[in-house]
Amino acid sequence: MTSLTCRIRRTAAVAVALAAGSALALTGTASAQPGQSTGKGSGSTVESAPLVKGLYQSAYSERNNVLWATSAVGRPPVTTSSLLKVDPRTLKVKASYTPPVTNAETGAVEAVYGIAVDDEHNTVWTTNTRDNSVAVYDQRTGKHLVSLPGVNHAREIVVDAKHNTAWASSFGDGTVVAFDTRTFKEKKRVTVEGSGPAGLAVNARTGTAYAADLNGDRIIEITRKSESPRLIPTGDGPISIALSKDGRTAYTADQAAGGLSVIDLKKGAVTKSVPTGAGALSVATDRRTGSVLVANRTPGTVTVVDPAKGTVVETLATGANPNHVQVTGGTAFVVDKSGTGPEGQDQAHRIRIGR
Repeated sequence: MTSLTCRIRRTAAVAVALAAGSALALTGTASAQPGQSTGKGSGSTVESAPLVKGLYQSAYSERNNVLWATSAVGRPPVTTSSLLKVDPRTLKVKASYTPPVTNAETGAVEAVYGIAVDDEHNTVWTTNTRDNSVAVYDQRTGKHLVSLPGVNHAREIVVDAKHNTAWASSFGDGTVVAFDTRTFKEKKRVTVEGSGPAGLAVNARTGTAYAADLNGDRIIEITRKSESPRLIPTGDGPISIALSKDGRTAYTADQAAGGLSVIDLKKGAVTKSVPTGAGALSVATDRRTGSVLVANRTPGTVTVVDPAKGTVVETLATGANPNHVQVTGGTAFVVDKSGTGPEGQDQAHRIRIGR
């Protein structure tokens, strides 16, 4: 499925997901829509444009000023999938790269779903959920560099540029796997029996990784040196996670509860629970303002939350079925699964977050 605490000048993101909502008017280019204010500090606007069918996640590269996005259509054998290079200003596709073929007879490809950017090494990492692997692509050329097996139902991925590490959630077997971003070798594997690690975040200063455990209603905290993870309770059905700028607070989008949990990581306790909308699916932090954004699948909205007060600041309409949100420099990018484009495409949305 990114707002993940990142090294200065480095951004990475990720998440995946379900249901209905309202669609914005579409043209060939981005069209602006006003947000619906529900409190002070509002004034956000939403611009939308159709991309392709089967959108899943996006990640912004500051190094290249590119929005990377993944798409995959249908169930196995998946024959239509692409890694998209998108202009973040116009929301137009600049290039599209097809993953390698895995079965010549069926035409199946190594479909891409989750995504993270490694600006330190100028690469893009993807999760290949159907193939139980992750892959690495060159940002400059879009060339597929390597596929790394052994990640069962690989869901999300996040890059820790400072510590040359990419973390992937292996949802199928309750495992979080770390890879070296220089050598692509596996460097750590932590399993929590019965867990379902989904969304990921990493503290860029300490290198501590956090996984939202969808099965256990908790956060799995993995430090760089410890082999035994710490388990921290959160809300009902955490599927995505983000961190505050200082790394002391975690935020989870709780799919079953339809809201946001604010978690004090030192105390290991939920301090606030904020209803945002049914099917809360993806969460990201605006490091500029401290606001937290939650994509709500069922109503087709993104909720802006003041986590300190535990209040909703603003509710913004996107297309139906928003699937992933990430924030960089006061701008949020959302991809949906609305299928409302002129040719049935899903949409990308750029939200300029109000102060």
